[in-house]
Order: sequence, then structure tokens, then C-alpha cells
Amino acid sequence: MTPIVKLRDIELGTGRPKIAVPITGKTIADILAAVEPIKAAQPDVAEWRIDFFKDVTNPEQLKSAGQQLRQALGDIALLTTFRTKGEGGELALSDTEYFKLCDTVLDGGFTDALDVERYHDEQAVKQIVAAAHEHQVVVIMSNHDFDKTPAVAEIVKRLTSMVDYGADVAKMAVMPQSVEDVLTLLTATNIARQTLPQPVITMSMGDLGKVSRLAGEVFGSCLSFATVGAASAPGQIALENLRPELEDLKLN
Repeated sequence: MTPIVKLRDIELGTGRPKIAVPITGKTIADILAAVEPIKAAQPDVAEWRIDFFKDVTNPEQLKSAGQQLRQALGDIALLTTFRTKGEGGELALSDTEYFKLCDTVLDGGFTDALDVERYHDEQAVKQIVAAAHEHQVVVIMSNHDFDKTPAVAEIVKRLTSMVDYGADVAKMAVMPQSVEDVLTLLTATNIARQTLPQPVITMSMGDLGKVSRLAGEVFGSCLSFATVGAASAPGQIALENLRPELEDLKLN
């Protein structure tokens, strides 16, 4: 039985996949301007991609922006993500800078969940997971391959290692080069769902992989990323289209 991970009022790991939408503003004004359309669309989670924020390396500006965003979002759960350049993000940081930034987010007290990339210094990953849990912040541990789709066993291995490192939710995004690659991702998702003690989030990116964003309830991915405004990854579907599609595909 997969445990359910609570994020404010939503439950990851049960029922239809929940929906997250990205916020990618460069300034505080841009970030706050994105909130009203998002609130109107009523996603389950807002993902603040802080690697897009121009003042991300200024701790006081980052905390201030995060606290203003938290207040503006009302009851919507907030996931805060710094996506490094090597995993498809906007900015290259050293491991030291990356984890310092994660600490700043936790100290700011504004986020419900923190994205932690798995493939950094192992001790530092474990330390930030422990710090997040001390702050009662959910850890979504992640890995992104924008070039290819690893084999089934490799995807399952990576997701498993995230859980071993203390992740509350394990996330893997891959790029398909063929239909077979999409099937590989879906197969690995199903295996992970059956074998891991924590919920997983997976997606096959781009147009080929769009089906993976719809089929989470069947194969075992607990969160799907949609758009209200700008996309943050290839293949994301507009929330107004994704929600009824997830509803159509729900399991009774």
C-alpha cells in the first residue's frame, strides 16, 4: 500500500493525479502577476521555478518573494524548485551554492514542498532532506534526462535511490526518442508504484510523451504538470485541457 503524502489539503498517492502548474517569472512583479490566473484555474499545486527569478541568489530577496507568493496563493500548495542548468534549468550553480539556496528556501518558511535533485553530493542531499523534514517540508526528489530514456531497470533504480535517501516523493522525467521509450517510462512507473514505499511522479517529455501526463492514475504517477501561461518543460498540456482528460481516464 503506497503511503499518502499530504501537501496542505491535497493527498499525493491516491485517486487521480493532482495537477501542478509552474510559475516562471523573472521579477517579483512577474511572479505575483501570475497568481490570479493560476488561482482562477484552481490547480492543486503551484511550482515556483526559482531558477527563473533574477534575484534568486540574494537570500533576502528570495525570502521576500517567496513570502509574498505564499500569501498571494492562499490555500494552493507551493512546491519550490531550483532546476540546475545540467537538468534543464536556467542557471548553473556549484553544489555549495545549490544547497545554500535550498537552505534559504527552508529558512524563509514559505514553501510546502522542496524539489531536491538526487545527483548532487550524497551527504549534502541527505542533509537537506533532514533539514526539510525538520521544517515540516515535503521533499520531492528528482532527476531529469533531457536527452534520452534510460532502461526500465535504471529508471526504477534511480527512483528507488531517491526513496533510500529519504524522499517523500520520487520524481523522474525523461525524453523519448521513440514510442518504445514512452512504454519504457510507463513500465518503470508501474514497477516503481508496486515496489516502492513512497509515491512517484514520472513523465515522458515532448509531444511523444504527452500520453504519460494523462495516464498517471493507471500507471502510478501521482502528479502531472500543466500550464496556465508559460510552460516550464516540453510537452506540458494546458490545465483547462488536462483536467477533463484526467477525469475521463479516472479509475472507478
